[in-house]
Amino acid sequence: MYKAILFDLDGTLTDSGEGITKSVQYALEKVGKPEPDLQKLRIFVGPPLLEQFQEYAGIDEETARKAVGIYRERYAPVGIYENELYPGIPEMLSGLKQRGYKLAIASSKPENFVKIVAEYFHIDSYFDEMVGSEPEGRRTNKTEVIEETLKRLGFSEHRDQVIMVGDKEHDVFGARRAGLECIAVSYGYGTEEELKWVKEALANNCTDCICQKACNENAVEEQKKQGKIISSCPDFLEKWIEFVLVDSEKKEEQHQKHKI
Repeated sequence: MYKAILFDLDGTLTDSGEGITKSVQYALEKVGKPEPDLQKLRIFVGPPLLEQFQEYAGIDEETARKAVGIYRERYAPVGIYENELYPGIPEMLSGLKQRGYKLAIASSKPENFVKIVAEYFHIDSYFDEMVGSEPEGRRTNKTEVIEETLKRLGFSEHRDQVIMVGDKEHDVFGARRAGLECIAVSYGYGTEEELKWVKEALANNCTDCICQKACNENAVEEQKKQGKIISSCPDFLEKWIEFVLVDSEKKEEQHQKHKI
């Protein structure tokens, strides 16, 4: 029986896309990687910013950290308020609280921003804990955020009584790595293709798969180029296996030539 529910913030409780994408666009322009299409920047809603800047813009960690700082120059005074609650969220939280659930926010957003947003929309009183990343980019990994949330709630030893709610693949994988079940909502910023891929990945136990890194990299590239994930988990596996076989054949061929 579940006794605690953890919620992602961006794309789950609030529709924060406008403020985030405009602030990302502002930062990319400043680091010499302009992107005029805000729709393409929707993939920044939810995941840790540092890694997302590196992956999307193909920049090194130092430049990505600079981009995060520039992003916050616009986001803190303006972008954070270009945001709105999804319909029915206060009523849902009120109902869950009345039924005795412990509620918490577990977000990759900096914790001070998490609290500002919750207070701005007057939903902070529903939560027993509001957890986010730490300054200087610490605790941005979703699993680390979830672990800290469990610790504060006192549920580290009772994970079977906790469920996570989020909209992106990193919410689902983060929850599963922390030993939690997860509800993936379809109204947020995770595409239908992304959530289908996550479902397949979990069915195939991809959290322990040697191909997981390659699959994630391919998914990121497809998201950047197409605006969505097209290939399925089996497609990725087939490509990866084919690559390994071809690579092995080439190595064997080179080995034979060397022997001759």
